[in-house]
Amino acid sequence: MSTVVFVHGTGVREPHISILTDRVAAGLNALRAGLCFVPYSWGDTHGAALAAGGASLPPEGSTSRGLAEPPSVPGAGPDEPDDAQAWAVLYADPDAELALAAAGARPDAERPPGSPVPEQGLRTCLLELAAQGDVPAAELGPGLGRAAAELAGHPLLGPAAAALAPDDLAVLAARWLAARLIAEALAADSPLVPAGDTRDAVVDRLARALGAPPRGTERGLRAVLLRMGTSAASRAVVRRRRALTEAAHPAAGDVLRYLSRGEALRAGLRALLADLDPPVTLVCHSLGGIIALDTLITTPLPQVQLLVTAGSQGPFLYESGALPSLEHPAPLPPHMPDWLNFYDPRDLLGYLGGGLFPGRVTDVRVDSRQPFPAAHSAYWTNPVVYRHIVDRLP
Repeated sequence: MSTVVFVHGTGVREPHISILTDRVAAGLNALRAGLCFVPYSWGDTHGAALAAGGASLPPEGSTSRGLAEPPSVPGAGPDEPDDAQAWAVLYADPDAELALAAAGARPDAERPPGSPVPEQGLRTCLLELAAQGDVPAAELGPGLGRAAAELAGHPLLGPAAAALAPDDLAVLAARWLAARLIAEALAADSPLVPAGDTRDAVVDRLARALGAPPRGTERGLRAVLLRMGTSAASRAVVRRRRALTEAAHPAAGDVLRYLSRGEALRAGLRALLADLDPPVTLVCHSLGGIIALDTLITTPLPQVQLLVTAGSQGPFLYESGALPSLEHPAPLPPHMPDWLNFYDPRDLLGYLGGGLFPGRVTDVRVDSRQPFPAAHSAYWTNPVVYRHIVDRLP
């Protein structure tokens, strides 16, 4: 009789362990009757848990200003968050505030002959700033000269100027320049990003160079950007941090716990396999595949004749030098069984093994037609997966 041992992945606890193992057993038995199906349900015994009840988590509602809610701002509502959330919007899209201002412009009205266009003074200042290169905002990284020249010709500058007072427009332009430079640093994965105080000091300096009075850097920022939906969502995340952490912790914690203290999980799998007669197939999902792979690499288990992984990070950990049992470029040991590896192109946690271990791993592409992260859990409702497994069962 052929035996299948199923090893589940991260974050799975009862009653979901039983639901998942029953589904996998049914999918296999529907195509091959008489299989002996044995689950290795390690989650409740060896999975991560917040041992002190979440004592490491900041209190509900804590912010960067301390444990209390941020101080009130004149004109702000009672739920007004701190300005970090508004800057997050600008880093994602430096044009956001400019576009909002431009949207508030009145329809074009005919100007008297010879009258200046509203943005002309700011455009002149921007071109003068561009000629100075990166020096006026060196703390934010390179690119100020280029960014200032770009903003001087920006198509939204005119409509924004028609909607704002000159001082407000200068402050907005300074924030645009700062957001553009910091966004570029973030996109380049720079290890150095200026702190908020440094950023605000540079913004104040740029605003004054563009014609605004001193200490005007935050005017209008809360009133406009912080009312955007992104801010509300971000504020909700901060206030619900405990609930979100407790929801996400089992999955992330399982990975970290295994990589630091994984021997207990491998020992449990070895003990389970010791009592099983050959031929045995290990069918594994996600972290379960890493547990099985490490166990098979470190311990010859001749009763195991096939390893099946789905959505596995094992190949990625090996290539990254983080797989506990084997360091690249060492090959798989001769005693390793055949390895069938499923991946879905939309599953961002599924990796390929064939290119790393030529002739030892068969990668099979499946398409659940689900986006990530749903794609990572959809293998066990995909009939194609079961057909491939049963075709390879010893």
